[in-house]
Amino acid sequence: MTVATAPRSAVRDGFSLAAEARTAGVVWRRELIRFTRQRARIVSGLVQPVLFLFVLGVGLTPLVGETGGVDFTQFMLPGVVAMSVITTAIFSGASVVWDREFGFLREMLVAPVSRAALVVGKAAGGATVATLQGAAMLLLAPFVGVRLTPLLVLQVLAVSLLMSFALTAFGVFVASRIQRMESFQVVMQLLLFPMIFLSGAMFPLTGLPAWLAALTRINPLTYAVDPLRRLVFAAQDVPPEALARFGTGVTLFGVRLPVITELVVVAAFALLFLTLSVRAFGRPE
Repeated sequence: MTVATAPRSAVRDGFSLAAEARTAGVVWRRELIRFTRQRARIVSGLVQPVLFLFVLGVGLTPLVGETGGVDFTQFMLPGVVAMSVITTAIFSGASVVWDREFGFLREMLVAPVSRAALVVGKAAGGATVATLQGAAMLLLAPFVGVRLTPLLVLQVLAVSLLMSFALTAFGVFVASRIQRMESFQVVMQLLLFPMIFLSGAMFPLTGLPAWLAALTRINPLTYAVDPLRRLVFAAQDVPPEALARFGTGVTLFGVRLPVITELVVVAAFALLFLTLSVRAFGRPE
């Protein structure tokens, strides 16, 4: 007696929004469970930004000085939050390499679910984890004299979520092209540190040489870090002289971009690499 079964292609071709959301939700939950079981990753994700803030920031404060009641550690806090989000998000792509090495990725790819749902689930999971890491950095705000409000916290979390989603999609795309974990770590280190240092997280973007200013403008992270700093400074009632010294805002062709435009740039970056990741996952293993 023969049992008729639907061809796998027919199962794949059928589209159900609820099924896609359920698939993405399962992958998202798996990323969170994986993260909570990696205590070393949690600790390392917190230690590095703390060192930058309290070692580099405090060490450079006497050299940079204070303007209008704002010192260098207060300038660096939004950058440290961004750094925590960026490093956690971009290395979330490492799970793709691990899954490939241990064969789990192949099992997901042959399942009757769309590749888009898998990629969205991984990007959402990495973004959630990275946003939580960034939120933890806000606990340091009172120690450097930054005043938090409920609205400011919500705004920072929203920007961090968008930024982390974009960086996770980028990390997933890079991981989809790499077969070994060692290679992924080397490539990410080569990409990560230039992107962080050219984003304005560690120094103001004003008064830079033309070649360095051009590099910061083509770095997509610049348009994610600046909104965080502008939101934090706006909540502190920073005087004009401090804003001029620790310049906020990205200027292109003499025009200072509004925050919403900067966020649109980040969203476009996220959409681009989400699309590229889905296409990369569509290639045969």
